[in-house]
Amino acid sequence: MSEKEKVIRAFEEVYDGQVPDRVFFAPGRVNLIGEHTDYNGGFVFPAALTLGTYMAIRQREDGVYNLASGNMESRVQFNQQDLNYKESDTWGNYIKGVLQAFSQKGLKLNGADLYVWGTIPNGAGLSSSASLEMVTAFMLSELTNAELPRVELAQLCQVVENQFMGVNSGIMDQFAVGLGEKDHALFIDTANLTYEKVPLDLGEYKLVVTNTNKRRELADSKYNERRSECEEGLKQLRDLGLQLESLSECTPEQWQAHKEQIQDTTIHNRVQHVILENQRVEQAVKVLKKGDLEAFGLLMDASHHSLAHDYEVTGKELDHLVEVQRQSPGCIGSRMTGAGFGGCTVSLVKEADLPAFFDKVTAEYAEVIGYEPTFYISDAGAGVHELY
Repeated sequence: MSEKEKVIRAFEEVYDGQVPDRVFFAPGRVNLIGEHTDYNGGFVFPAALTLGTYMAIRQREDGVYNLASGNMESRVQFNQQDLNYKESDTWGNYIKGVLQAFSQKGLKLNGADLYVWGTIPNGAGLSSSASLEMVTAFMLSELTNAELPRVELAQLCQVVENQFMGVNSGIMDQFAVGLGEKDHALFIDTANLTYEKVPLDLGEYKLVVTNTNKRRELADSKYNERRSECEEGLKQLRDLGLQLESLSECTPEQWQAHKEQIQDTTIHNRVQHVILENQRVEQAVKVLKKGDLEAFGLLMDASHHSLAHDYEVTGKELDHLVEVQRQSPGCIGSRMTGAGFGGCTVSLVKEADLPAFFDKVTAEYAEVIGYEPTFYISDAGAGVHELY
């Protein structure tokens, strides 16, 4: 039975035999390299996953929204006239936020029964929230015949994340979820939202996403603190005479010339990570186009080292997991992916060595951390779409 069939059957069970009108899907995403650069106007290199969020919908005419999920026990109900954030509505707030944003554009439904099923592990840093937002936005765009461009949908959902949910994140997650393409990664310049679809030819290697199984709550993490530190770094560089719109406009050469003048060690390190991480993304795209996977793996390693030491967003679980994975059979590169403070790593592992890799990593991670990690092998998948 396909995931779509499972979702339709679950919808019928929840809503007393009623059949959904339509079913939509939005992927999660994994960022291959370029972390904590997106809100600094920098480069990122994500790929959409085949894991994601399914949404079945049946429209109503009474203005009532009923929300159910196969992942959450709590049901959520609200009216079209009450689309404000409520803590008691928990996961339903992501959907409410998108509904509110569409209503403000004059685009709205008159209620709906919704069923959501996600195959992305919650809190793992694979963008389950962006996936839920984007599947809702794409669904609304289609049902209201607005047919908004995917870039506009991504921008709308970023505003929902920032202003409605209170998480000061960049646009990479929504952008990758919306514009991903099968067997490709996206090289995105977040300053102007230009992008290039880069073929992801991994040959005998596989992308392995490994969940530390340490739950990470983005809104409760130090994410907003890091953003503030970057803003302070930008201010200090401007005070030194650099004409910069964003931190990522500072070139490595300019940084070398001015870095000693940033006296605060924390601010210095945060700025250094952003500038050199942008450089690593550009190098990663070049070596991947040449098919030099070994060089790409080394850039992944360098990215993680910077995230651990300059940006300080990893923690013992992620650091130990990366260390073990790099010493395991077939692995030529590994790094944390996502916001950090738990969540997942992404590794490049030779397919023939996967069983040995899984065994060694599981044993050595559990020995130190006390519980086992979870592995996901996912190809680069398509962006948000309707399932027919």
